[in-house]
Amino acid sequence: MSTREQNERKFPNWEVLQGGGRRYWLDVASRSGWKARYVKEVDSNEKTLRFYQEIYDDTGRLVEVHHKYPVDLGHREV
Repeated sequence: MSTREQNERKFPNWEVLQGGGRRYWLDVASRSGWKARYVKEVDSNEKTLRFYQEIYDDTGRLVEVHHKYPVDLGHREV
């Protein structure tokens, strides 16, 4: 299990969720203008509840979501 300090080092952005959990995210830009956002949601004890990847096109529109944890559901077009 990650600690809050470890999550804050890995994910430069976060917001506090209702109930004391947090949503962390990291944006990675591609050379072609697309962006991947890695999102980790944890409870108040920093236990991972969900981890997924969002893909945005060059205009900033969300085009795919890939749920990786707790179950890998593969890529889903939005």
